[in-house]
Amino acid sequence: MTNAAHWIEPHPHGIYIKPADAWIDPAKPVSRALVTHGHADHARGGHEKVWATPETLAIMGLRYGTNSGQPVHYGDGFEIGGVKISYHSAGHVLGSAQILMEYQGERVVATGDYKRRSDPTCPPFEVVPCDIFITEATFGLPVFKHPNTAVEIEKLLTAKSANPDRCILVGAYALGKAQRIIGELRKAGYMDPIYLHGALEKMCHLYQELGFDLGEIRPVMDTEKEVMRGQIILAPPSALNDRWSRRLPEPITAMASGWMRVRQRARQRNVELPLIVSDHADWDELTRTIKEVSPSETWVTHGREDALVHWCELNQMKARALEMVGREEEDD
Repeated sequence: MTNAAHWIEPHPHGIYIKPADAWIDPAKPVSRALVTHGHADHARGGHEKVWATPETLAIMGLRYGTNSGQPVHYGDGFEIGGVKISYHSAGHVLGSAQILMEYQGERVVATGDYKRRSDPTCPPFEVVPCDIFITEATFGLPVFKHPNTAVEIEKLLTAKSANPDRCILVGAYALGKAQRIIGELRKAGYMDPIYLHGALEKMCHLYQELGFDLGEIRPVMDTEKEVMRGQIILAPPSALNDRWSRRLPEPITAMASGWMRVRQRARQRNVELPLIVSDHADWDELTRTIKEVSPSETWVTHGREDALVHWCELNQMKARALEMVGREEEDD
């Protein structure tokens, strides 16, 4: 165990801030929870007190039925047990935040999940200098280099134009990815209706309530099969090959995920049109972020921890793997 930040303890089920008696993204109910974002591997119900961005609290209310919490806007600070805490944009999904903690002259940033690419549905990542940087490593191998998002969206639109009698069925995670794909399509000038699996509707409507214009979105359930020929349909990845998809007109199965870089994963899911669109930083972005933050020490969690720790050591940077568990919910 390093002597740095002795007041913070990594545990398999969360990061404990000792003087504040609070946890970051705890996997089980606690008295005080600081939540980075609304994905189920970081947020859950049952906490006595929750601090999160207003958007994350709204998402938690929708997904987990929580109806209370202390909203924290980006840049705002508060104090618990002598620890000064502030939230800063992580660029991962709507409401996602890095948590900066300052105590006895030491600055620690817990990123949760983050990305460096632009996203029309959430603010960009903010570089926050610190002494200890706690980073994810979902795509922490050099092979993971995400292509330009606009190029992947153009692949989707090209496939649609080339197949006017079929639909394009895109697997996209319900929180963040689905809304981003819609936003990227609108950014590319695509203004036709976009059809949604029922599991995506409530979250998309919440984004609209929170001020994001997703254009015209329609439920698949209320639409005749023939109307959906030549259209784009979004569904959770689990629905791509189940009975639900049989009601669609000759779907071309697509999947929007950073894992589509791995051909075997695309084949396993019977994906005809892999779209490499990720809500996590790729290898180059992970390493660039560490350089820009310039911490004295980097703590690496949930992902390819060993490779990123090794890169830090090769670059004369102190690092350690936290070996936390339970961070596999997102089908990114």
